[in-house]
Amino acid sequence: QVQLVESGGGLVQAGDSLRLSCAASGLIFSTYAMGWFRQAPGKEREFVAAITSSGISTYYADSVKGRFTISRDNAKNTVYRQMNSLNPGDTAVYYCAARFAIGISHRAYEYDYWGQGTQVTVSS
Repeated sequence: QVQLVESGGGLVQAGDSLRLSCAASGLIFSTYAMGWFRQAPGKEREFVAAITSSGISTYYADSVKGRFTISRDNAKNTVYRQMNSLNPGDTAVYYCAARFAIGISHRAYEYDYWGQGTQVTVSS
């Protein structure tokens, strides 16, 4: 069974940094492009970042470009998201997702599997 498990969320102060991890199992990790999404209460799920199956290319939403970094370690079946200069607008439940494709996508419906989410709360 395919399973994606996010970890690393928590409560931080504005300006702090946070690193989230997403461990995958039940799939050939290196054949899946990975993405990070977030969803705040009352809002739609928002694309954050994505990385190709090989890790060669990445794509970021304009709102996080320059602050967030997505990376992956295919040997460990894990994708990471480093978040710097956090602000209260980054408060949301963060999800990792996998799609059976080489390329990346910013569209949620193109992803095949989703993690359970991890809460990130940024206080001002």
